[in-house]
Amino acid sequence: MAVTESVVAPEGAPGESEGARDGGAGATERARAAHEGILRRQSARESAARTYARALPIVPVRARGLTIEGADGRRYLDCLSGAGTLALGHNHPVVLEAIRKVLDSGAPLHVLDLATPVKDAFTTELFRTLPPRFAERARVQFCGPAGTDAVEAAFKLVRAATGRTGMLAFTGAYHGMTAGALEASGGATDVRVARLPYPQDYRCPFGIGGDRGAELAARWTESLLDDTKSGVPLPAGMIFEPVQGEGGVIPAPDAWTRRMREITAARSIPLIVDEVQTGVGRTGAFWAVEHSGITPDVMVLSKAIGGSLPLAVVVYRDDLDVWLPGAHAGTFRGNQLAMAAGTATLAYVREHGLAERAATVGARMLTQLRGLAAEFPCIGDVRGRGLMIGLELVDPEGPPHLTPDGPRPAAPELAAAVQRECLRRGLIVELGGRRSSVVRLLPPLTISDEQTSAVLDRLADAVSAVARGDHRLGRDGARGADAPR
Repeated sequence: MAVTESVVAPEGAPGESEGARDGGAGATERARAAHEGILRRQSARESAARTYARALPIVPVRARGLTIEGADGRRYLDCLSGAGTLALGHNHPVVLEAIRKVLDSGAPLHVLDLATPVKDAFTTELFRTLPPRFAERARVQFCGPAGTDAVEAAFKLVRAATGRTGMLAFTGAYHGMTAGALEASGGATDVRVARLPYPQDYRCPFGIGGDRGAELAARWTESLLDDTKSGVPLPAGMIFEPVQGEGGVIPAPDAWTRRMREITAARSIPLIVDEVQTGVGRTGAFWAVEHSGITPDVMVLSKAIGGSLPLAVVVYRDDLDVWLPGAHAGTFRGNQLAMAAGTATLAYVREHGLAERAATVGARMLTQLRGLAAEFPCIGDVRGRGLMIGLELVDPEGPPHLTPDGPRPAAPELAAAVQRECLRRGLIVELGGRRSSVVRLLPPLTISDEQTSAVLDRLADAVSAVARGDHRLGRDGARGADAPR
């Protein structure tokens, strides 16, 4: 039985302030003033590139599990989880204990790529969780601390191993924000990467979806590679996400994934699977490739493997290990605290069956959310795998796409309104997908049944408010600040 959180919001409901509970109006005002002052200074000092801070104007000061408390005393249920980083939620006891143990031991915190007992324990636990056929011949490269660093390292690796330069990637992909990773992502503009169709049911590029749409996507890939006049020479590698996250929570069909493995293996093209967000139980299997049963050549890992701290690695088949000493390095590739936290997280997810728990809870959430979609036409599609869930908001009155019964136009303004209404109700959600029209849920794997119900209730209430047009009004019925004037 998985160990999960048993309370919705300890010491008060989300949205309720400490001052209100204490009956102190003065304390509430002071907390609100401190909160607003911090936000003002952030706006004045930080880069215009900041993102989450714009949609989520909160100032977290304490957190545990699913719950965050802001500087103004309000409490929230966090279904963003550090963009999927927090497999065990905020400040899980086993993670904190692992970090304290390293700090109290006197061990060095910075060691470059030297061997340490902490690193050895992390690597051992990581290999224990990997798909067995993959782990048998695997090597691990510690690189920079972010997922995008691992993607860059993977590209360098396969280019060095094959002597080729081009890459294959997919529409809707997201692999990070550095130059090479961006070239392989869906928003790229100046690319050296061939783009392939990623199969999906709701907005199938061929207008048919299902198994037939996935088969056509696979045939397109084969044709591109085998046509001597396609303009795409044999590439150094192919990279894809088993579930596209930022692309709108789109799970790859297992049969299509197996076809990609067959196509690449037959042509000696290394297959890179980006498990930065899908890994460590998120999709209902420890690693998302396990759903299809494939053995990739390279896996890119980050986010949850560091137990909330920065850590990224590339794991790959041993015959690709052609690096010369120093061919790829990074000053902060030996983060001892992150490795300790990561070891504790990997072991806890494995020992407590949290991947299986994610599959069960995720299936329940998808069922209830599809019932919500049947009630509100502004929800065009509900999809996901495990605890990686998305609701695509659409204009129900807009013209259908491609076919008479095709999908309606994406409605980013409705998705943003749902996100705001969720926040007002003490629920933090993410947006993604084409035109940021998908409301995304990435709760920690430790979410309890009680908390799951609370999340679903608040989301349903937010969608209902938006569908009624209440998001255009303030709480007293007056026109809100975000409403059209």
